[in-house]
Amino acid sequence: MKTTEELHRLLSAQFGDETCELKPDEKVEPWIVVKPEVIRDVAKFLRDEDGLRFDCLMCLSGVHYQKENELGVTYHLFSTSEKHKLALKVIMPEDNAQLPSVEQIWKTADWYEREAFDMFGIRFDGHPDPRRILCPDDWEGHPLRKDYQVQEFYRGMKVEY
Repeated sequence: MKTTEELHRLLSAQFGDETCELKPDEKVEPWIVVKPEVIRDVAKFLRDEDGLRFDCLMCLSGVHYQKENELGVTYHLFSTSEKHKLALKVIMPEDNAQLPSVEQIWKTADWYEREAFDMFGIRFDGHPDPRRILCPDDWEGHPLRKDYQVQEFYRGMKVEY
């Protein structure tokens, strides 16, 4: 079982120090921040590399860091054969919330990525079905963003909040 620090060293050796950064955290678990443009390559490496075999995407969650004008995606990974886990984060500006899809690597990302798009407005390049999953197709905005303004009416009906 590898620690997050060991996994960070492996990723830095494979992809370069500038593509990923270790964030130790005493309150919860440490995580690794990965640049948006390499997330698909990092995910494929983590899934396929002997001794790593992260075959399970347990969760993919969108996050809005309003104070920093950024959006993020957190990936919680697990290896069923090696019994190690890892949290990855990708952070991007609100006005360019776009990154490669990992749906082809872990099929569970299909609905998770759709939810992150629907609730936060994060676009996943290469996703096979990039439409809303929780809100109606004609819904305005992304309800889990901290700057979201609830629309007063939807299809002529008052929206109660």
